[in-house]
Amino acid sequence: MKKIFKTLVFLLLLNAHSFFAQQIQNNSTQDLEFNKSEAETQRMLRENHKKLDDKIELLKKELKEMETKKKNLSKSENNLKSTKEKISKLELANQKIENKISTTTVSDEEIQKQKIKTKEIEVNIQKLKLTQITQEKELEKAMSAI
Repeated sequence: MKKIFKTLVFLLLLNAHSFFAQQIQNNSTQDLEFNKSEAETQRMLRENHKKLDDKIELLKKELKEMETKKKNLSKSENNLKSTKEKISKLELANQKIENKISTTTVSDEEIQKQKIKTKEIEVNIQKLKLTQITQEKELEKAMSAI
């Protein structure tokens, strides 16, 4: 009976030992799987951060380009406005001179001087109108760039 009891105890101990060994193996396998998952998660996190950083840099670059285009557009609009104002002023000056010629009695020499002055102003107006056309094209180009 003692032998049977000892054998039973021995078998129980062997089973317990086998059970604990299996538990340890299962825990090790689970730890290994967890570590693999953790490493994979960290790798994916780094990749995602890199992609986001690249996207942020790209957006910053695009923002700078848009700001530059906006400044160019504003500059083109201001140049065009200034040219139109110059043309208006010169046309008004020309009208004044022509009114002065027709309403006042002055010498022929003075009239010739005034007519020459009006022709010079006309030439300047034509130059400014050419400039205005160029500026309008630049404005259209700036607007289409945006």
